[in-house]
Amino acid sequence: MSRGLTAKQRVFADEYLKDGNAYQAAIKAGYSDNYAKAQSSKLLENVGIKSYIDAKMSEIESKKIATAREVMEFYARVLRGDETEEVVVAGLDGAEVVERKPQLKERITVAKEIMKRYPLAGNDPALAEQLRKIKAEADIAEWKAKELLGDNNAEDKTTLIDDIGGEADGENN
Repeated sequence: MSRGLTAKQRVFADEYLKDGNAYQAAIKAGYSDNYAKAQSSKLLENVGIKSYIDAKMSEIESKKIATAREVMEFYARVLRGDETEEVVVAGLDGAEVVERKPQLKERITVAKEIMKRYPLAGNDPALAEQLRKIKAEADIAEWKAKELLGDNNAEDKTTLIDDIGGEADGENN
């Protein structure tokens, strides 16, 4: 059984295919600003929308149009600094053509484009675990900061064990 898309979902998918920006695609499809901010990434997880996007990508692939794989490989080369371009540089003896690697600003832009297409955790368990650890470290840092400022709830009996094995306990100071 195939899932049909609503008119808004179809417009969202078509707009997303144009620039890879889920938020802008949601706005152009007629979703409210608040909904677009909070839920645009969830729209990409919708099975029907995802299937539609995949089908459209298959339709537009041809020898004259770069495949999604080719674009991603190019982005990866730019991100790693492997792609170069010829630029004209003025020197004391006149103009000279030199090979230039991508500048940091260009590499950051490409990194953002890649991440639009590959949300952080995705299906990579190692990356999901790394993100879980980072979140836990952030929670611990926030707890420690509150403890130092005396902002932790006095009824909170949580004992925090830091990464060097000592205990940080607001009650045992």
